[in-house]
Amino acid sequence: MYIRSSDSMDLTVSLTSSDGLQNLAAYTITADKEDFKEWAKVEFDLQSSERNSNSRLQLTTRTSGIVWFDQVSLMPSDTYMGHGYRKDLASMLANLKPKFLKFPGGNYVMGNYLLNAFRWSETVGPWEERPGHFNDVWGYWTDDGLGFFEFLQLAEDLGACPVWVVNDGASRNEQVPSATIAAFVKDVVDGIEFARGDPGTSWGSVRAAMGHPEPFQLNYISMGNQECSMHYYKENYRKFYSAIKASYPDIKIISSCDRSTISPVEPADLYDVHVYTSSGDMFSKSSMFDSTPRGGPKAIVSEYAVTGNDAGRGTLVAALAEAAFLIGLERNSDAVEMASCAPLFVNDNDRRWSPDAIVFNSWQHYGCPNYWMLHFFKESSGAALHPSTIQVSNYNQLVASAITWQNSKDGNTYLKIKVLNFGNKAVDLSISITGLENEIQTFGSIKTVLTSGSLRDENSFQQPDKVVPVESPISNAREEMSLVLDPYSLTSFDLLLDPSNSTMMHSVPESSLHSSM
Repeated sequence: MYIRSSDSMDLTVSLTSSDGLQNLAAYTITADKEDFKEWAKVEFDLQSSERNSNSRLQLTTRTSGIVWFDQVSLMPSDTYMGHGYRKDLASMLANLKPKFLKFPGGNYVMGNYLLNAFRWSETVGPWEERPGHFNDVWGYWTDDGLGFFEFLQLAEDLGACPVWVVNDGASRNEQVPSATIAAFVKDVVDGIEFARGDPGTSWGSVRAAMGHPEPFQLNYISMGNQECSMHYYKENYRKFYSAIKASYPDIKIISSCDRSTISPVEPADLYDVHVYTSSGDMFSKSSMFDSTPRGGPKAIVSEYAVTGNDAGRGTLVAALAEAAFLIGLERNSDAVEMASCAPLFVNDNDRRWSPDAIVFNSWQHYGCPNYWMLHFFKESSGAALHPSTIQVSNYNQLVASAITWQNSKDGNTYLKIKVLNFGNKAVDLSISITGLENEIQTFGSIKTVLTSGSLRDENSFQQPDKVVPVESPISNAREEMSLVLDPYSLTSFDLLLDPSNSTMMHSVPESSLHSSM
């Protein structure tokens, strides 16, 4: 905390129970009149004598006088990578093995009005010097302790590529004309210099002073937030594109415009897609990119979620519908480069949106069904996609894909077959696999199922594991197997391949799924 006072002081800083009756830890500051005449920083540790999930920070004094406080902060001493994030929450994110982190969020970076937009340059440097801003979209004040530097650092800690969403001169209710957009363009180029510039550059020196002399690996810039229909977007976009490419030609620029509008006149490396819809429509969108022409820029589906009545606060049916959509993206990975759910986190004490992947309060957390569904896809990046076919008569509720992936921990290679059953019938499934270079080992394969007793089942603080994946060994695994798919379920079959037993079969494995239905 920062303290200023012209009076003598006998101040106690305490952790107490919510009613103030139980004292958990305390630190006393005793000072004469002259000690805090100017602003001074005071920093100390408080170690609680007991665990208390509903405690408060309390400042008390036994002397009269005027005391000024600023930047009062209470933080855990042990955080993720030592960088300020709650270990439990950051670990849940790390366990998904994310390949990119998109920040700081579309509406958040825009603001309802530009006065309240996210300004990266005001979120770096010493925390106490950051002015903070009012997030008028979601209605809360932020001190910007979670700023541009912290987002870049989190991406680095996760081993993920940062994807920076920049303000391109537009809020939800305002636009900057192209004639006066130059300051916004310079601001973005300066931001890239902050992330990537040498310590000897103007903005690179600011980053180095914050303890990170090495450049961050910032390679993606997302231009705005689905603003293609705005009057000045395309003209402004061209100015941003030219300026960024002139200084950083390797950076990939993401357009808010549809693929059909991109051309040599309107260039882009990627184009952004947002999908918010009902569970039934999300399931049907598993074929959304099947007919997309190959060649040209690929898509980044940077926001997708099932919304509406059947989404609840994160239901099984929403997670299954999103799984079908992701299987479709996986099958079309030559047309789609990246995908991410939205939103990622929500504080249960301040819900502004549902559903979300991870829910937390001051001391608890849990993953919604869609969070656990993502675990079925965390090996997909960098895996090899293989052709798969489904042959089921009079039943159109199945979606499937197949990949081979290598476990980095033990070096084992698996053929993963994912099958989504979005219908209310159990399916007797026959799997036939051809073209394997290595035989399937009899033992060591795993079946994982995500399902529950009701389509609208949700997880909660009281029942955090109500809807979670359940693993079981597959006995006597082989190239042809008969299995049963539960109704309304996502199932993966991770079939262990024998590295020492190559066969004379084709080099590209295929899987066929047949049913007697």
